[in-house]
Amino acid sequence: MSLPESSSSKDAGFNTRAVHAGQAFEPLTGAVVPPVHFSTTYAQDGIGGLRNGYEYGRGTNPTRDSLQEQLAALEGGAAAFSFSSGLAAEDSLIRALTRPGDHIVLGNDAYGGTYRLIHRVLGEWGIGNTPVDMSNLDAVAEAVAANKTRIVWVETPSNPMMKITDIEALAKLAHDAGALLVVDNTFASPYLQTPLALGADIVVHSTTKYIGGHSDVVGGAIVLNDPELAEKVGFVQFAVGAVSGPMDAFLTTRGLKTLGVRMDRHSDNAQAVAEWLLQRPEVEAVLYPGLPSHPGHELAKKQMKKFGGMISVQFKGGEAAARKVAESTSVFTLAESLGGIESLMNYPSEMTHASVKGTELAVPVNLIRLSCGIEDVEDLIADLEQALSSLETGS
Repeated sequence: MSLPESSSSKDAGFNTRAVHAGQAFEPLTGAVVPPVHFSTTYAQDGIGGLRNGYEYGRGTNPTRDSLQEQLAALEGGAAAFSFSSGLAAEDSLIRALTRPGDHIVLGNDAYGGTYRLIHRVLGEWGIGNTPVDMSNLDAVAEAVAANKTRIVWVETPSNPMMKITDIEALAKLAHDAGALLVVDNTFASPYLQTPLALGADIVVHSTTKYIGGHSDVVGGAIVLNDPELAEKVGFVQFAVGAVSGPMDAFLTTRGLKTLGVRMDRHSDNAQAVAEWLLQRPEVEAVLYPGLPSHPGHELAKKQMKKFGGMISVQFKGGEAAARKVAESTSVFTLAESLGGIESLMNYPSEMTHASVKGTELAVPVNLIRLSCGIEDVEDLIADLEQALSSLETGS
């Protein structure tokens, strides 16, 4: 790790690790930003004489290696693997760890793409699944015991219902049953929450979101500690080849360097917006763990540094009101995804979670999801105020 000699990786603060891990200056010229390595193949010093282990771009690439070192340092893991998308990371992880007949217990409000992958794609290869409310540990225990459960899969905060799950308790439950706990840490990011330190076995990310942070690169990551599991994941990464390209890896690394600074602003903006929304008569519920009224507030305070930039809102006016607001903002852009510096508005029922309509994972039709960016919070609130005012006037 490229940290000052006086500081070990564990001793250095988060932002120091974010800036320096895997980012040694280039020795030939002293360039403080490591070059992006685009080469697909590497010269050998005789047959099998590899230079520092580099042979072919699918297997190894210096830019991707730097990103993986950076990701491991920030999540507190021993190894990290970078992929071409979050779903590519999830697919590779599940194929590395499960076999036909195995079972996955996952949240009943999991990201629609995750559920589609597990249920519709991997389900046809004999991987079973049971969706359950992850905040209800008794229900999770029952679902785990009823099947040959290999993986317990949780998002906390969850997408988009913002449920909070006790990672430490869930890890014990999974381990007692001989299962592995996988935490999708995309919403929180490693700046706000480190699941491995709470007992999770594996962390997954859509690095497209907060880690990349600028809505300009698609990627995914897996971080873990166990060497045997790491070897299995590394083999699938190489054998299947859904790796991040060098430019994608560079953009992700660049985003990671400012993650802590951005997450502070995302969280502060979201807190202010959530508190403002709570006072609006048009609003039925504000789902944000930073609010004392949120059922997971105390737990979130315990396992998160701050509460993140994501808010879900339900409207008294039902589907029509939610759609109206979603199509009436200007600072908040109506778009898929989340976690970028710009604020986004999403109507999950028809957008990010359309694939689970008609299932128990279906999202309420009166709900919109906000990804609060880093703009001036006064402008975010003014934008929402004019959008909600349109419900009153019918304009």
